[in-house]
Amino acid sequence: MTDTSPIGHNNPPKAAASDAMAGIKTTSAFERFRQRNDVFSRAFWDDRVRSKQSDAFFASYRVDAKPRKGEGFQPKDFALRNAAWLISDVISNRGGAEGRREGFQSPIQPDTPVASAPVEIDDPARMATEVKRIAKFFGADLCGITEYDERWIYASQVDTRDFSETPVEMPEGMTSVIVLGHQMDLPLVQTYPSALAGAATGREYSHEAAIVMQLAAYIRNLGYQAVPSMNDTGLVIPYAIKAGLGEYARNQVVITPEFGPRLRFSKIFTNLPVGHDVPRPLGVKQVCDICTRCADACPVKALPFGAPSDEVTSQSSIKGVVKWTSDAEKCFSYWAKLASDCGICLRVCPFNRDFTKWHNRAWLKLALSPLRKLALWLDDKSGRAKRLKPRDWWAG
Repeated sequence: MTDTSPIGHNNPPKAAASDAMAGIKTTSAFERFRQRNDVFSRAFWDDRVRSKQSDAFFASYRVDAKPRKGEGFQPKDFALRNAAWLISDVISNRGGAEGRREGFQSPIQPDTPVASAPVEIDDPARMATEVKRIAKFFGADLCGITEYDERWIYASQVDTRDFSETPVEMPEGMTSVIVLGHQMDLPLVQTYPSALAGAATGREYSHEAAIVMQLAAYIRNLGYQAVPSMNDTGLVIPYAIKAGLGEYARNQVVITPEFGPRLRFSKIFTNLPVGHDVPRPLGVKQVCDICTRCADACPVKALPFGAPSDEVTSQSSIKGVVKWTSDAEKCFSYWAKLASDCGICLRVCPFNRDFTKWHNRAWLKLALSPLRKLALWLDDKSGRAKRLKPRDWWAG
């Protein structure tokens, strides 16, 4: 499918049957998101976002980092962060001459042709199980599958040569989205805010670039279309929720029962006949309804304190979706000031725990029960959210 609608065209949403279970609510004001309005894209063309600090932020991910005295911002911290991003950068930079930043402002270009003779799939549910097994084999930590929903496909993407809008191109007949979850390192996340912590983000972008390409190649070898995608092409959070991987939270991420908020997501658009998962409402929203730890901890107060709404906080907000929405401009301004990403909201989230440990699994059960207030009280008393000093991380 090639989206030939006029730029900015509003395709009226048709609420899928599973929207209510997923906690997704759209209004008559809904518009598909235009990627040019993403705050990271705006940092290249919009003077309300772009600044000397934002330019230095992007430059710091190459060899132009400016280490400083603050702990976690030393040369070796930036060196580890930038090395962690390497594989992702190799993929995203290879189409730069054509205006394609693959995995971010353009889908990853497949290196494997689609086999001419498709393998017959007579049991989609079994095929879904196989896909999940192969995803884990390649290194994904989570895998879920949902229907292809055009509402979450960008209305347009960008040509990174001049950040003009271009159509989103997709092969005809896409039916499913395979969503992959990639766990961020817990001790590194505990060091936010720091350049060191940025290595947790970069490592998973590099991991997901390789994994999503390999899984897509497997599907294409079976004779079916598979478009590997990271932040590009469409919004991954609605797909992740619909695929049963977790629930949306106040801190703008998906909370999963396996890893809490510490996940990056990638996705594959495909016409492979596979069964679909269903959303898993566990009770995270009920916790977020009474918890504002992320909003309290945000240095620039970019996160909301109130109930979910369809408020548009900036040009980078999607229109017509009732949810917790951050002020992306405030958030990115702090990233630019740090010259690294900020994940304080991940660190302080009560769900940011190692669920391989029995006491954290017991806490999770308590948090997702009517005794959630007690669980939050216990979390406060535990000191779990305290920042890990980067020097202690380096000390092992």
